[in-house]
Amino acid sequence: MTGRTPRLGRLRRVVPEGRGGRPADARGARPEQTRGGRPRRRGAQPKVVALGGGMGLSASLAALRRITGDLTAVVTVADDGGSSGRLRDELGVLPPGDLRKALAALCGDDDWGQTWARVIQHRFQSQGDLHEHAVGNLLIVALWEQLGDHVQALDLVGKLLGAHGRVLPMSAVPLELQALVRGHDPERPDEVDTVRGQATVALTPGEVQSVHLVPSDPPAVPEAVDAVLDADWVVLGPGSWFSSVIPHLLVPELLDALVETKARRVLSLNLAPQPGETEGFSPQRHLEVLGRHAPKLALDVVLADEAAVPDRDSLTDAAKGFGAAVELAPVARTDGTPRHDPELLAAAYDRIFRMHGRIGPWR
Repeated sequence: MTGRTPRLGRLRRVVPEGRGGRPADARGARPEQTRGGRPRRRGAQPKVVALGGGMGLSASLAALRRITGDLTAVVTVADDGGSSGRLRDELGVLPPGDLRKALAALCGDDDWGQTWARVIQHRFQSQGDLHEHAVGNLLIVALWEQLGDHVQALDLVGKLLGAHGRVLPMSAVPLELQALVRGHDPERPDEVDTVRGQATVALTPGEVQSVHLVPSDPPAVPEAVDAVLDADWVVLGPGSWFSSVIPHLLVPELLDALVETKARRVLSLNLAPQPGETEGFSPQRHLEVLGRHAPKLALDVVLADEAAVPDRDSLTDAAKGFGAAVELAPVARTDGTPRHDPELLAAAYDRIFRMHGRIGPWR
């Protein structure tokens, strides 16, 4: 565990009633066991898997690495813009950008970690072909070509950076995100069009109805599936809802693992709607669209910033559909921007991990 001890933020618990009038989270503490049924050593750190992409996943990882040393990031690979999109088009590789951001978020707070985080995030500025390419993208792709193995290469980059956790792609094939969008063309506000590409979906002026992947049944990376099945906690979100969070639920093997895992599942909501992609969405609407894409998915906890939830009863009702309790905590930075504070978010996760379904502290 690195960094300062997280400040314990206030955590407000809103517990919905489950079937039969019983609180939805009152399921009893499960035995401390690994996937293979072996007893887990008391006091061991929780095994946590975080799913997402972009800056949302980076925020979650920056918080989680402060409270556990057993952390795996499973990252979406549908990006088709910027440096990642250019490398994908030119070399036929997975888009490395979100993987790079996750690795940077896992770098420690010491000089070594922060130096390498800056290096891999550095973008060249030039009049030539290197313009806006990120150093980390080039490093990751070079190792993929050298080793011929996505997972081995990412593990090696993580070792070089001293990353406090592991980064895995959700699939080993590049994916295209497609969306059905109402009003993508402002001159035809009532028509529904198919919009192709993550970058285009993220910036659409229309209303996203649903998303899907091409190919429709991509293979999951086996190590990612194993990590979810072997986890104590799985964290989904925050992040771009349709282009970074929901895509994980569209990979059949990964969705099966999320449904079948004995891990507890936390959904971390965004601090504000995203212009274009989720413009005007309430916190409960984020849950509704998630449920439409993965109706079999159950959750244990929905985490939201208390200042970002104007209608707590509606959010509680939406969480009830997943069998989840709602936890409200101050997790936003105090500068007025819709960004998570790593220490406050770490404190919220730490409290959730301690409070829900476990006897005694992890540490």
